[in-house]
Amino acid sequence: MKLPNLIKNDPWLMPHAEAIIARLEAAQNKESDIVGCQSLSDFSQGHKWYGLHQTPSGWVIREWAPNARKIYLIGEFNNWKEQEEYVFIRLDDDNWELELTPDILKHGQLYALSVYWPGGQGKRIPAWATRVVQDEHTLIFNAQVWAPGAYQWKNPNFRRKKEAPLIYEAHIGMAGEEERVHTYEEFRLNVLPRIKQAGYNTIQLMAIPEHPYYGSFGYHVSSFFAPSSRFGTPEELKQLIDEAHVMEISVIMDLVHSHAVKNEIEGLGKYDGTRYQFFHDGPKGEHPAWDSYCFNYGKPEVVHFLLSNIRYWLEEFRFDGFRFDGVTSMLYFDHGLGKAFTTYNDYFTLNVDQDALSYFIMANKLIHEFKPEALSIAEEMSGLPGLATPVDDGGLGFDYRMAMGVPDFWIKLIKEVPDDNWDMGQIFHELTSKRIDEQVVSYAESHDQALVGDKTIIFRLIDKEMYYSMRKDQPNLIVDRGMALHKMIRLATLTCAGGAYLNFMGNEFGHPEWIDFPRAGNNWSFKHARRLWSIADNEELRYHWLGDFDREMIRLVRENNLLQIPEVQWIHDNKNDKVLVYKRGNFLFVFNFNPVQSFPDYGLAMEPSKFKIVLNTDESRFGGQNRIDDHISYYSIPSGGITSQHYLRLYLPARTAMILQKQDVKRIR
Repeated sequence: MKLPNLIKNDPWLMPHAEAIIARLEAAQNKESDIVGCQSLSDFSQGHKWYGLHQTPSGWVIREWAPNARKIYLIGEFNNWKEQEEYVFIRLDDDNWELELTPDILKHGQLYALSVYWPGGQGKRIPAWATRVVQDEHTLIFNAQVWAPGAYQWKNPNFRRKKEAPLIYEAHIGMAGEEERVHTYEEFRLNVLPRIKQAGYNTIQLMAIPEHPYYGSFGYHVSSFFAPSSRFGTPEELKQLIDEAHVMEISVIMDLVHSHAVKNEIEGLGKYDGTRYQFFHDGPKGEHPAWDSYCFNYGKPEVVHFLLSNIRYWLEEFRFDGFRFDGVTSMLYFDHGLGKAFTTYNDYFTLNVDQDALSYFIMANKLIHEFKPEALSIAEEMSGLPGLATPVDDGGLGFDYRMAMGVPDFWIKLIKEVPDDNWDMGQIFHELTSKRIDEQVVSYAESHDQALVGDKTIIFRLIDKEMYYSMRKDQPNLIVDRGMALHKMIRLATLTCAGGAYLNFMGNEFGHPEWIDFPRAGNNWSFKHARRLWSIADNEELRYHWLGDFDREMIRLVRENNLLQIPEVQWIHDNKNDKVLVYKRGNFLFVFNFNPVQSFPDYGLAMEPSKFKIVLNTDESRFGGQNRIDDHISYYSIPSGGITSQHYLRLYLPARTAMILQKQDVKRIR
């Protein structure tokens, strides 16, 4: 194999060239062994064979259960009795099948499996079930026959535009104001128009695959092919996605292939009586921090299951891609727990799971083979080189990695360093630091930073004053500071973003407090598992100002394709003054983080140029004090003769930021 571009672009990887090439060859061999001469798209169609299907002659259900000795289909149609006419036949050593006449099953009926294995028996929800429901009284899960007829797509030819993703991270259940679980339908009617108005072009939906415990935020999946019924029907989810597409908004989903819930009846735990059917056996198969089972990516049947799961969501629901959760946990046998990853040597040890690495390469190849414009994003903490580099260049093929260090940096800065000690050079470095051959999703905060036990940025900045002083007619210096920094932090994060940007729903307008799902510890309360949209709509409250600023910020970035300009160029930073300046294309970004000092005539060395302010955080419509004149043009001025160094002289009020756009330089001659 020739030297991959991954190594050519980063000479520091040369000592590890042999290991990198060996990994790529191992992945190619694994794909060849598992997939054979098929394409990945053809291979990943297990969902069309396994599970329950309506056929011209009736019904057929098939299961993979190597350790099973007998399987019955039980359900409402036979009063949940094990009867010989509903026993599966064994097709081979691993697979089982049962055919039924058309009159046996009806749409909406509940069913399950009764599986026998050496030394035991148990009820199981079929692994490939596409509809699973929970009885609200008994809390028991069952599969449900679901055959309502094909959904008629309004916008069947939607294709994601090749523009920088501006991602609105959202959770269906907590997307309403009432203290309950909200629905796909409510999200479509009430939240989707808000996202469209806010200017985001991509929605990332959390907690879509069925999960038994609502408080897991969807990360303990039980049924990988069933959209959560607690939010509504599969058709309602399809309608939500369809209408987003009509609005030219892409929809991606959180994909949890890193682990699975341990539940045995409604999950994959000991599905055929063994721990090792889907997962590693022994300690290797249990995640010590998540209380869950870890998939065995070396098993062809498991790879088939997971790749089919990817194609299923892309094909059946027309999702536009995925954010892969827990990638670090998958890549390393120790799940990356307690490791700092300070040198390249940490990425090239026996601690790396080659089977997981091969799986990622196959998964990303499948995604882009089946839907070339689809997004593939990795939530990965270790910084593995090549993660978001194309497979052809020697990488794993993700389009983006989450810039997880950025929110950690902001939290640490706000918590530990007073405003007057913030280092402008450090801020710029942290916001722009990434591998040259990768793109990242930058964000100031996501759902992770809002979970109970932590605090959102706005709550760290304002704290208890949010309860008493958020009216526009209530002057409060703490609130003024918090709002100013909230706008500046988000503006800097977005405009320095390395390809994409993410915001969790409600954070754009400074949603107060934290996220806490109903659990025993809070007496099963929904108080913090909802979004208070009304406070953003209320023009008497300051949240309204923050929402307006976010919308204008997103609009400017999107209309000017700012994130598609790869280079963010440093211009100036001054640790003492707390002034940071950088440019991107024809746009100049000027921040004065100084908490007390304004600068009336701040000089920035510049080529002969003319600028116009296109956005500033101090506008009164965003809760500012209107200290900056947006209506005039700003010209660079020579320090001496016409050929001497020019300076752009600006008034920089304390705790403000502005974006200036370069105008036609011919006019200033």
